[in-house]
Parts: sequence; C-alpha cells; structure tokens
Amino acid sequence: MSAPAPEGYDPHAYAPFAVTVDLAVFTVREARLHVLLVERGQEPYRGRWALPGGFLLPRESAEDAARRELAEETGLGPGTIGALHLEQLRTYTDPDRDPRMRVVSVAYAVLLPDLPEPRGGGDAASARWWDADAVGPLAFDHHRILADAHDRIGAKLEYSCLATAFCTAEFTLGELQQVYETVWGVELDRPNFRRKVLSAPGFVQPVDGPPRRTGGRGKPAALYRAGDATALHPPLLRPQRTDASPSGPEGRDT
Repeated sequence: MSAPAPEGYDPHAYAPFAVTVDLAVFTVREARLHVLLVERGQEPYRGRWALPGGFLLPRESAEDAARRELAEETGLGPGTIGALHLEQLRTYTDPDRDPRMRVVSVAYAVLLPDLPEPRGGGDAASARWWDADAVGPLAFDHHRILADAHDRIGAKLEYSCLATAFCTAEFTLGELQQVYETVWGVELDRPNFRRKVLSAPGFVQPVDGPPRRTGGRGKPAALYRAGDATALHPPLLRPQRTDASPSGPEGRDT
C-alpha cells in the first residue's frame, strides 16, 4: 500500500507522462548478429517494425515490465525469459519521441543463445529475428536505441564476461570466438584468442566428458562453460579494423 501524498502536494500541478521499456534483444545466428523485432499491430506506426517493449504498469519495476513485455510480444516461455541477462542501457527522454504523449523509455540490451523463430503476441502482429546490420527504418526512436545497444555490447565484451551469455550452457572456444568476431565485425587470430581466454581467471571452466565434434576435419573440440568471474583481467581488447566499411547500424563502427 502506498503512502498518502504529503500535505500541500498537488499532483495535477505537473504535466502527466508515461514510462515505457524498450528491449534490444541480440543473438548470433549463422555467424551473424541478429536483433529481435516486432511488427506493431496498433497505431502509432502500425505495420512498422520496432523493438519489443511497452508501458509500465502502476505497481511494476522497469525490469519486471521488460520481462513481461518480452514474454507477451514474442511468446518466449517464462523459463527462457527469467534466465535472460538484461543490461540496462540508458533512459531516453526526448519530449517528441512518441506522438501520443510525453513518454520516457528505459532501454535494455538482452543477450541470449540462438532460439527458434518467436511469435507475436500482445499488441505485436508478428515477431522475427533480423540481421542487425540490415535493419530498415524503425518506429519511434528505436533505430537510435538499437545503435546505442550495439555499441554498448561491443564495448562490454572487452572488459566483461558478457560474451558467454550468447552461448549455450556448454560451448567450444571456437563458438565463443565467433561471438566476438560477429559482434565486433573483425577476424581474430585463433591461437591468440584461445591463449587470452584461458589466461583470464574465471572466464571459462572446462567441462568434464567427451569433446564436441565440430565442422571440418580437425579433432573434436573441448567443451567449456561460463566461469564465476564477471570482469576480464586483463581485458580482451578488440583489434583495429583494417577496412573503412561500416560495421553497425547507421554505418557506425562497433
């Protein structure tokens, strides 16, 4: 039960506004970074693609709203939704970002292993994965949110263990390397990458049991799982790109 308003406080003295959540949900599919988008089933921007999200309920936190909206608009199960890593990105407060009224949005970046095609629900007509570098115009200011989220993920891979959130519970170092190459848009030296990963305390842990057979003629690769560390010491810095081609939304290097 909420406390009564202080004496002399008039809530009508301030213009009303709403709070929403927007989610940039990333995964790696077929060696490409993909983002989850929903087709809007209602105005404004009916028929346009957008990031999943929606309005906070009166007694709901932003994170709870983010998980609820993601479940409603994609059909992902509660077990999957509850296990997702939500990275709070920033708050977007432009007065004209929503044509209905003043709306402030708390944005999150979400990372998860590859999943089957989602289905639309709630006020979303449909939902699907899109190549993050081939996304067309989005509703509201969602292209800006997507670009910011892409930048944030790329930066955090250098100093944190966030890359394992893209992997299944057990993975090979080759699969982990593919995450870095996909998000950064660069090719990494395999022996050097392996050395850096295994020398970072708590980054990954070997899995007991038989190795996993991978593509090619090489021997099966050892399996690992995420370790208990959250930060990388030393950091795994991305190499400088050797070409001038764009690597992220709106031609931004990430």
